[in-house]
Amino acid sequence: MKQTRQKNRLWLVIPLSVILMGLVIAFGRHSVMADWRTASRESTGVAPDPAVTSEAVIQVYAARAYNWRGLFGVHTWVAAKPKDALTYTVYQVVGWRVYHGGGSALVIDDGVPDRRWFGSVPDVLVDLRGDGIDDVIKRLDAAARNYPFADEYVLWPGPNSNTFVAYMGREVPELKLDLPPTAIGKDFLTNGGVVDVSPSRTGYQFSLYGLLGVLAGIEEGVEVNVLGLTFGVDAKDFALKLPMAGRIGFQGN
Repeated sequence: MKQTRQKNRLWLVIPLSVILMGLVIAFGRHSVMADWRTASRESTGVAPDPAVTSEAVIQVYAARAYNWRGLFGVHTWVAAKPKDALTYTVYQVVGWRVYHGGGSALVIDDGVPDRRWFGSVPDVLVDLRGDGIDDVIKRLDAAARNYPFADEYVLWPGPNSNTFVAYMGREVPELKLDLPPTAIGKDFLTNGGVVDVSPSRTGYQFSLYGLLGVLAGIEEGVEVNVLGLTFGVDAKDFALKLPMAGRIGFQGN
């Protein structure tokens, strides 16, 4: 009986220790003291300058979310520039438009693709360029405009900004999108079911409203989602995926 109790405690201590470690790492990566009125929204210079880059470009970004939310997750978005275009189109979902304005959460506009997200520096998750990308951009734009939850935003467990970008990955397989474990909401399925292809379209996942599920894919590896927190192993990139801490290995975030 005593040994059984000790084993039960061990199964509780291990995940709590992992979550605590993730929280410590997240604190080191993100400040909760940002003020949205003064936080930087400047370009980080990561995106190719359209004035000197004629080729078509698609990039997917992730940056720690604003204020305390950034300890737990990231905000993701997509940017695209057709060949010879002088501006990028940025595709993203933001909650304040629903909460305060009663408008659509889906935002599609010309803008700075690589800007800080209220002080947080974005990571590039996908970078596609060159021949054939113009056709991909057309399908990407059509997919964004058909996003089924454009008028809804739920911080947890979704649909939110990460739900949208995961949906874009499923609709546009060329992205081969492997979202970080901190992209809370990515596991909220938009097909109305509990099974779908993974965001990279290289595997499948089972998910109950983004609260509980499993995923296995060539790009993503194996993930377990518990209440929106992702634990996983990415054998392709030799990385661990942990809540709050993100990806621990060769790739960041």
